[in-house]
Amino acid sequence: MRPISIPLILISLQDDGFHLLVEIVVFGQKLFAVVDTGASRSVFDKTFVKEHLKELEHSEETQATTLFSTSSTLQAVIPSVKIGSLILKDYETVALDLETVNQAYENLGHPPIIGILGSDLLLKYQAVINYKKMKLYLYK
Repeated sequence: MRPISIPLILISLQDDGFHLLVEIVVFGQKLFAVVDTGASRSVFDKTFVKEHLKELEHSEETQATTLFSTSSTLQAVIPSVKIGSLILKDYETVALDLETVNQAYENLGHPPIIGILGSDLLLKYQAVINYKKMKLYLYK
């Protein structure tokens, strides 16, 4: 089985380390997401999701453990998420506020992110990160 090869972008957080970004397509737009192996699940920005989906379920009890925190989350189904050539249909996700993250990225001169790819997807698609080649490999 040949993996899906997806380019990664390494960004510096000055003295706080690095993040890996990957380009994804959501609602027909090419955007960036952080690859976060420590996140329990993938999440998307709440404001962005609200702009594109009219029916959202408020959920104060949903837990989304990532390197970013939030006080409230929304559950949503995104019709299509494209990561490289992998297309996820009717992707059930959690949306949370990523404004603080994006403000920090902007202050450092980095592009904004729309989401975080977490362990739910990384484990399901047996992700391999190759830092030398700056590639994310996913297996169907």
